[in-house]
Amino acid sequence: MAEPRKTPGDDAGPQAQRPGSGEGTGPGPEPGGGLTALRAAATRKGLRAAARGLGRIVVVWAVGTLTMIILAGALPDFRLQSPDGDSATHIAVTAAIGAGVFGVLSALVWPVLVRALLLVPAFVLGLLVFFLNGSLLLIALSLIPTGRGEANPETAVVVAAVMSAASSATSTALTVRDDGAYRRRLARLAYRRGAPAVSPDAAPGIVFLQLDGVGHDVLHAALQERERAGGRSIGGQRLLAHRLPPVMETVASWHGTSHRLIPWRTDWSSQTGASQLGILHGSNEDVPAFRWYEKETGEVMVCSHPSTAQELERRAADRAAAAAGAEADAPRGLLADGEPGDTASRGNLFTGGATQLALVLSVAVRRKKKARSRAGYFAYFSDPANASRTFASFFAEAGREVFQSLRSRLRRETPRVGRGGLYPFVRAFATVVSRDVVVAAVIGDMLAGRTAVYADLVAYDEVAHYAGPEHRDTQQVLRRLDRSVALIAKAAEHAPRPYRIVLLSDHGQSHGPTFAAAYGLTLQDLVRAGCGLPVSRRAGKSRSGAEARTAARAALRRPERREGAYEGAGRRGREPVVLGSGNLGLVSFPDLPGVVSRETIERRHPALLPALTEHPGVGFVLVRSEEHGPVVLGADGAEHHLETGKIIGVDPLLPFGPGAAAAVLRTARFPHAADLMVNSSYDPETGTVHAFEDQVGSHGGLGGEQNRAFLFWPEGLTPPVAAGETLAGAESVHRVLRRWIGECGGPAVHRAAAEGVRLPAAGGGQRAG
Repeated sequence: MAEPRKTPGDDAGPQAQRPGSGEGTGPGPEPGGGLTALRAAATRKGLRAAARGLGRIVVVWAVGTLTMIILAGALPDFRLQSPDGDSATHIAVTAAIGAGVFGVLSALVWPVLVRALLLVPAFVLGLLVFFLNGSLLLIALSLIPTGRGEANPETAVVVAAVMSAASSATSTALTVRDDGAYRRRLARLAYRRGAPAVSPDAAPGIVFLQLDGVGHDVLHAALQERERAGGRSIGGQRLLAHRLPPVMETVASWHGTSHRLIPWRTDWSSQTGASQLGILHGSNEDVPAFRWYEKETGEVMVCSHPSTAQELERRAADRAAAAAGAEADAPRGLLADGEPGDTASRGNLFTGGATQLALVLSVAVRRKKKARSRAGYFAYFSDPANASRTFASFFAEAGREVFQSLRSRLRRETPRVGRGGLYPFVRAFATVVSRDVVVAAVIGDMLAGRTAVYADLVAYDEVAHYAGPEHRDTQQVLRRLDRSVALIAKAAEHAPRPYRIVLLSDHGQSHGPTFAAAYGLTLQDLVRAGCGLPVSRRAGKSRSGAEARTAARAALRRPERREGAYEGAGRRGREPVVLGSGNLGLVSFPDLPGVVSRETIERRHPALLPALTEHPGVGFVLVRSEEHGPVVLGADGAEHHLETGKIIGVDPLLPFGPGAAAAVLRTARFPHAADLMVNSSYDPETGTVHAFEDQVGSHGGLGGEQNRAFLFWPEGLTPPVAAGETLAGAESVHRVLRRWIGECGGPAVHRAAAEGVRLPAAGGGQRAG
């Protein structure tokens, strides 16, 4: 339980009574003495704070001066003395003046410059940081009265970056033990416009951190100790040398003590677009896959495109508005309640109804000042040291990807996909730039006292697509995510209210060679062959649906791009449109309106359904029958009539576990479900699926770990479901999260608890972790 926070007058005692109140008899100070004492104490406190602040400025100035002297000695194109040489005293004075002027310019001019450049693309802004910082140093050197400071522009960029990093590190070290100063420093880096006022006895806030793509079993394994084999062996058995700590040490320290972990089952479309729309907006109806074809417009919808994300959010809002008249508990944005500025959405595909946004894809196409998602960049890049650190890490991460890809190729690891081209930079954007900006924004939200925050960290999902969900490369990403969680938990200690931190994922990932690698042809080739159309002699590649690629394009303000198999969709006459979403494939016939029935397909392309259902890489095919409604077809003539439950032969859905039939039936009723929905085969023993995209770790359909996401919540909140029950579907997760916001004292939210479970008092919040 969090201890009650004291108001400024809690320690004043009896002498803090208002003058003339008639209270407080007996010996004591003369009237007004208590107020005088309080004023004197406040004055002393202010003087001590001012002295500490001045001391910090002096120390930071000294470190900047020393850094400048060292750089002047190390860099040939940077000098602080005249050509004839100067004494050590003259050099020190010159460095002190230069460091002081540079510090003043950075404090006064830098925030104005960054805010003025918010309209430029994110990557461009990050690169401009270095050149602008170098320009400020050149100005500072030109203002040295003795005229001894000199540097060429390239060297000025390096010197400015090193000095900013050194000053920032020193300032952080000096303020980290001073809660007030540390909070003020972090708050200056936060985008806090419109932040709500927080009372000293505020109820707990809640932070939802989505670890994108981390499956339940992957997380559970990362929380366990591991064993490393030693060098000696006895009787052929290798001895254990020692135990290794968990991959995610911070989260592991919470597991079983302050937090609990359960899995939740995704919908058939096990991907971020469907899951996050359901979690944040309470409805993911009519989102059949990561990408799908809409016949009435001839357009392909792609969840990671800003225009699609905006349209999906609009449709979800329309459904909520239509349902509001008939249902009291109609779906609505998870973060929509409360005063403006009270909730925040960071790094997500959708807003969730929040007004404070950073890196939210659905608003990336907007140009309204208050709707820009990129304002979060100002919060981060307003500190030059942040830019230096992030971009150094960016290029280090790109280099790490090149090395890891080469190592994988030299070791002939399988399954393996190509990781060249621009992918190292796409990965670096997801694992460094996006992570750093989102984490900084969440810290700012907590320091601003916002009641509810939802943030997505995409790093693991991006790397797992290409390396594999359990590869050592992805294990390294989990360690860095754990450090991000630890940083957020540490910052919560300085927030004006206690916070509960909830970790969750939107889906997991299943592994396996791609469909093309396993069978030598793509799904599009198989469909074309079944339709009697010419097939390419070489198996092509389907572009990956990883979210980071289009997120990076949005950050660069690049236009959306049609890709690969669906370029020109709707203009091919009788040719089918074939799309891949992980191990889920969609086949549409653009020249036939509405949903095409099984009977029509069999008349028009009699070889197509047998070609699909009898292929070893296909698990089942969903089609609509004029007689039986939605039907799942499998090999050897197997059928599962979803509406009646009738099964002919061996149930094609049997390997996919309980809940598969309900998930497929729900999708079959979507207006924009494809004419044919093809799920790859799944091996329950190995967990292997075959992605129709170029990915060795995939999600989007049914089969394996991709359908087992997780929910990791603090004990102060009610359990998501009763013991023995299963949490199924993103919309169910939405209802749980809304309930938890209510339990934390969130404004005007749904507070219905699980049946038979009594809600705890709202004031019983625990600090993060």
